[in-house]
Amino acid sequence: MAGHTILVVDDDPHIREVLCFALDRAGMATETAKDGASALARFGGGGIDLIVLDVGLPEKDGLELCRDIRRVSEVPILFLSARDEEIDRILGLEIGGDDYVTKPFSPREVVARVKTILKRYVAAPSTEAAHGKQALPGLTIEAEARLVSFEGNPVALTGLEFEILSIFAARPRQVFTRGQIMQAAYGGDFAVSDRTVDSHIRNIRAKLADAGCSEAITTVHGIGFRLGGPNGIGA
Repeated sequence: MAGHTILVVDDDPHIREVLCFALDRAGMATETAKDGASALARFGGGGIDLIVLDVGLPEKDGLELCRDIRRVSEVPILFLSARDEEIDRILGLEIGGDDYVTKPFSPREVVARVKTILKRYVAAPSTEAAHGKQALPGLTIEAEARLVSFEGNPVALTGLEFEILSIFAARPRQVFTRGQIMQAAYGGDFAVSDRTVDSHIRNIRAKLADAGCSEAITTVHGIGFRLGGPNGIGA
């Protein structure tokens, strides 16, 4: 992951120091910010490949900051939080976070998750959607450019959301279990709850619906999800 620049945003100087040390050792460059205002200023300067963002920031908290960033960018965001409530993790993912780590944490785990997220942005295209093929009528996924559109309307997905949609597009008639979805998206490195998977699917559906695609992913009760409407692809 050499060459990537990570912005570490936390009001605790010790956490900033520990994370920067671990990320630097992993070959990544680091920048720091202690609050939302300085984080936005640094991010606005460009060159940031991923943000490690503390939820419990003073004044403007991490969730609010994430919303601000998502208005202008799909840069990957890894949340840090002292709160281990599942509802907090779900909320963080629903507003556009790519992953969530609770405090206290192992710096090695944070580095591993950062690497996993970044791989989703640089991985070579390998699905049948790689060259703009329409897996669903009107839906186009361009893997090389990491762009999604429906009938010409752009759909802004996070890195993980893009990966999940690409998994469906690679096998448009297959029903995927939640375990298969996260195994493919995360590489099997981390335990992810069913509610987290559902949250990502809900985000993808909502964004596609905003672009005019109301039936992109169907729930197959008792099994999982598949691409297309309730009666199949293109129904």
